[in-house]
Amino acid sequence: MMVLITYDVETITSGGKKRLRRVAKECQNYGQRVQNSVFECVVTESQFVLLRNEIASIIDMEKDTVRFYFLGNNWNNRVEFFGRKTSFDVTTELII
Repeated sequence: MMVLITYDVETITSGGKKRLRRVAKECQNYGQRVQNSVFECVVTESQFVLLRNEIASIIDMEKDTVRFYFLGNNWNNRVEFFGRKTSFDVTTELII
């Protein structure tokens, strides 16, 4: 399933900046960045549970916000964009 993850992490303190980097790194483990604080992740239900729990353990519940938008398995018909394409096809294998 495709999950769109958006987050807003307070970065006034060095701890906030560290949380921001950790959330971004965790999201990057499962998908691709499409905006500064927006990731597209194609995950199984069990992978999503792991990702959600890890992010929940990183953020400060009083200062930060994370939103998950579930686009489902038929997400190709629900995503439209304009402008420069800087992303890769998340359904293909990626060799790093």
